[in-house]
Amino acid sequence: MTTWSREDRDGVAVLTYRNPPRNFLTFAALEELDAELARVETTPGIGVVVLTSGVPGYFIAHADLDELAGLSRGPVPRAKIWYTAMRRIERMPQPVIAAIDGQAWGGGLELSLACTLRWASASAHFSLLEIALGIIPGAGGTQRLARLIGPGRAADLVLSGDVLTADQARTYGIVERVLPTPDFQAETLKLARHLASRPAAALAAAKRALVEGSRLPITEGLRLEAALFAERLASPESVTLQEEARRRYADAADGDPITFGGRS
Repeated sequence: MTTWSREDRDGVAVLTYRNPPRNFLTFAALEELDAELARVETTPGIGVVVLTSGVPGYFIAHADLDELAGLSRGPVPRAKIWYTAMRRIERMPQPVIAAIDGQAWGGGLELSLACTLRWASASAHFSLLEIALGIIPGAGGTQRLARLIGPGRAADLVLSGDVLTADQARTYGIVERVLPTPDFQAETLKLARHLASRPAAALAAAKRALVEGSRLPITEGLRLEAALFAERLASPESVTLQEEARRRYADAADGDPITFGGRS
């Protein structure tokens, strides 16, 4: 059964998950997502990816409980897709945005933590509820959350299993934007198109510096940043854009503001 649909809009690949009634995340759905992301990676003109839901009230409720029960009886080779799909999200060149409208608990929150950005509707809510089930997060939740918001706040959420509102999640640093619920999808696409209008190679380099660099010692992270900076600086695209910027400064009157692309 197909659970993900894709629509490409103005440089943005929108992948929509539909697994009613609650959008539980299954091995099959993750395999499908991984395969679709592999295709997106090599699609010319796609600069940004958005993961969203087509089931009202849910981003992804959490992992499928029947599959969790199967894991309790012994290793399930297929379960490796949890690791594989999330690492693809992190390693693919395009920034990936989790557009979260509704419930994002357990595996749903863990999937969003692998994304480059998390934008939420005002009605979204978040939890790593595994502690209430007698387990712990097993798809990167303890590791990615601690790196994102710090070990103390991560411990507070993992150990309590508490539910956060969208505004609380923003305060914690889990989400970067909270958008109005009625216009959430439209606003998300508008902002994603703005990102996709930036040079794709620069977006990919910036994502790599941010994601890989955050897991390296500071000295190695600075080396990675410097190497990527030098690579982009010498690219024909960057040389052309820099020359255009110099012309615009030369043509502008003193004190006139100079912009390099505003919000669309």
